Amino acid sequence: MRNRRIASLLSAGIATAFVSALTPATATAFAATGGSAAKDPLRQYAQQEPRWQRCDAGSPATFQCATLQVPLDYGDPGGKKTDIAISRLKASSAKERRGVLLLNPGGPGGPGLDMPVDPALNLPEEVKRQYDVIGFDPRGVGRSSPVSCGLTDDEQNFERPYKAETFAKDVEWACTVAGKCRAKAGDTLRHLTTRNTARDMDVIRAVLGEEKISYLGFSYGTYLGAVYTQMFPERADRFVLDSATDPARFGRGVFQAMAEGTEPAFTRWSEWTAQRHTTYKLGDTPAAVRKTFWDLIARADHKRIDFEGKALTGDDIRAQRAVFFNVQHAAEWVTELKEAAEGRKPAPPGTPGRGQGPLPPMPASARDVPPDNAAASVWAVICGDTRTSWPDDPEQYRRDAIRDKARYPLYGDFASNIKPCAFWKQGSEPATAVNNDVRALILQNEWDPQTPLAVSQGMHRALRGSRMVTVAGGQGHGVYGTGSCADKSATAYLTTGRLPAEDLTCQAPTG
Repeated sequence: MRNRRIASLLSAGIATAFVSALTPATATAFAATGGSAAKDPLRQYAQQEPRWQRCDAGSPATFQCATLQVPLDYGDPGGKKTDIAISRLKASSAKERRGVLLLNPGGPGGPGLDMPVDPALNLPEEVKRQYDVIGFDPRGVGRSSPVSCGLTDDEQNFERPYKAETFAKDVEWACTVAGKCRAKAGDTLRHLTTRNTARDMDVIRAVLGEEKISYLGFSYGTYLGAVYTQMFPERADRFVLDSATDPARFGRGVFQAMAEGTEPAFTRWSEWTAQRHTTYKLGDTPAAVRKTFWDLIARADHKRIDFEGKALTGDDIRAQRAVFFNVQHAAEWVTELKEAAEGRKPAPPGTPGRGQGPLPPMPASARDVPPDNAAASVWAVICGDTRTSWPDDPEQYRRDAIRDKARYPLYGDFASNIKPCAFWKQGSEPATAVNNDVRALILQNEWDPQTPLAVSQGMHRALRGSRMVTVAGGQGHGVYGTGSCADKSATAYLTTGRLPAEDLTCQAPTG
């Protein structure tokens, strides 16, 4: 699968592949030259020699990092450049090595430079024997020329429920975020798109001397992977898309799908908890459990509940809607909320179901990154990619939030309330319509709080050559490497190239 970076590969392969990477105007100009490799405006990027060095003193010596340059605007390859930080953990068996496996953690805005050595990834040894595992920070993220809008902590918070009396402030917030990003990041924002990140991935492929890449992407990373397959189908080898988003709904639909998926999860939780009334004492019927919860919401709206050093409103509690996708954690959490509301001492921090607890130490690759980099990157991609899917009229958001709070009481108004995208400038090009026959493997938990099952099924429909493995009863966001029944299929696909003959559903462990 891998060729050395030699003249024949450059002339016969990369020049042709990069025509797909160009914007329409540049592609037309390239075609007018006869498409010769000598006149390929992107050849300079394909010929870069990465200067590999140890990533940092705290990482293994075998974990190496380098920085590449790519065009900020692929429509103007000779113009401004931007950095892309990449990392590499070489295949542990030179004899078995078959290529590279690029990784993306999701986001948008998630840094991926440290992923090859992240213990949470837990790649099987047989995969690491066959692939150089490649991490990278997408453009604008982490060490890749990080973008900043200069946002305050409050401005980074997008969990804003709809209330008539605060809606004007929400509109002001959305307008302020968009304006600060425009003022501070300028024209750069237009080029922080999924399509350009896919083009960057193809530069990485070319620089590493590969004809094709394999890929493992999570959450938003599945959309990025799908866009790559659409733009560079001949360059896509083995693609695993874990906890997939629906490419047809990328943008505003990402938030709204979370609200839609939360309601059945809440119903399931109320049924599970009612069966365990002797343990949790939240109600002996699903209706009684739900009443207990909504009584807590009303109580917190009347008088905040002191919980783990915070005074929670009902909206603060609703914003934690993701907890209901793990029934046991949710039952424990609501029980402790109820105890706190009644003045009884809550369980100590760290109890299962009480949130994530303290964040882990920041990786070295993330230090010195602007504190609002993640938020700035999220809005740059989601708004820039799909600006046309966001209404301009604030009153449309008001109407939608009122409607969706009635449809999806836990989170509907959060999801449909106004966002900075309402005031964003158009991105550099239209979003990608994903619709191809590239072979890929989609992994999905039945109860995923971020990309609900119906959303992942949308990705499966868009990638007609894909197979899907659903973990029935599986809880949480992220499947591969968690020890579920889907691991076997994913490892077999990455190591042998064999997709399942048909879609599979396997059962999560019980207990």
